Amino acid sequence: MTADHGLSDRKLKILHAIIKTYLETGEPVGSRTISKYTDMNLSSATIRNEMADLEELGFIMQPHTSAGRIPSDKGYRLYVDMLMAEKEQELMEKEDRMLEKADRMEHLLKQAAKVLASSTNYATMVSTPMGNGNKIKFIQLTMVDNEQIIAVIVLGGNVIKNKIIRVEEPLSNENLLKLNMLLNTTLNGMAIEEINLGLIARLKEQAGIHGEVVGNVLDAVADVIQVDDGMQIYTSGATNIFKYPELSDKQSAQEIISAFEEKQQLTELVNQTLSQEDNTGIQVYIGDETPVQTMKDCSVVTATYELGEGMKGTIGIIGPKRMDYEHVLKSMKRLQSELDQMFHSGGEAAGKKEGKVE
Repeated sequence: MTADHGLSDRKLKILHAIIKTYLETGEPVGSRTISKYTDMNLSSATIRNEMADLEELGFIMQPHTSAGRIPSDKGYRLYVDMLMAEKEQELMEKEDRMLEKADRMEHLLKQAAKVLASSTNYATMVSTPMGNGNKIKFIQLTMVDNEQIIAVIVLGGNVIKNKIIRVEEPLSNENLLKLNMLLNTTLNGMAIEEINLGLIARLKEQAGIHGEVVGNVLDAVADVIQVDDGMQIYTSGATNIFKYPELSDKQSAQEIISAFEEKQQLTELVNQTLSQEDNTGIQVYIGDETPVQTMKDCSVVTATYELGEGMKGTIGIIGPKRMDYEHVLKSMKRLQSELDQMFHSGGEAAGKKEGKVE
């Protein structure tokens, strides 16, 4: 909200009521009309006095001696500035909530891997949820400096991506708000494959002189959705491998530890698990069945958890072929169920359930 307008809350409410009524009716607004607003609880005489002050200050004017008041350009400007400030605050609060949720998810998945490793005495991994054909939920553009905009792009499952976009000249808060509203109104709920050339051309045309910025934002959206390395894999218990003689010889152990440190092979394991569209259960790979070359002497148990909106992640346990399958499967099912419940309830129960895997 503009800080230097010098109006009391009561004057602001009356001005807002005048503008809103005039926008709806196109007719000058009198004190009796304003007095009908239930939240005012003011007499017509008090309202007339306040309207006289607003007129003297230049926020409203009286087109005819016997008529009510209509907004002036100054009044409209204050009204628009207040609306924009409110919308900007809403966008900032939404972005903060999304970032907070992402931080909570990271903590939860790290803790899940740790608890599972402690419970089973095997090496464990948990991947962040990913999805094919991610849909756009929200886009927030904010100036970083005179030459850069940061685009915060929220995808299905509340996955958040950031992208820096260069601009030739700074954009005002008003123009940024207009671009944010244009992008979100048009793109909300759309998958990247639905954004065709016709839609891009229309968005650029609606953006006017900022069409190039819109084009760059759409390129950024395509980049963050199609990028494969956005997935994170959290691991724990890799050194548990040394507890099993058949895996603890120098070469085998080193290969497995390297796989956990570099994570490339774990990424391939996750991708293979998630590529099986009907796979929402638990898979057990024994020895040569294992899709990871360096784990042919191991058993690998994987499960898929679901975040909703097409978002899925993978839980994995790696141990010797003689692993306690009954205990592993029980632990895996428990964690799979708890992750599903935690994510669907917003992760609020995470703190209560972190130590419950058995």
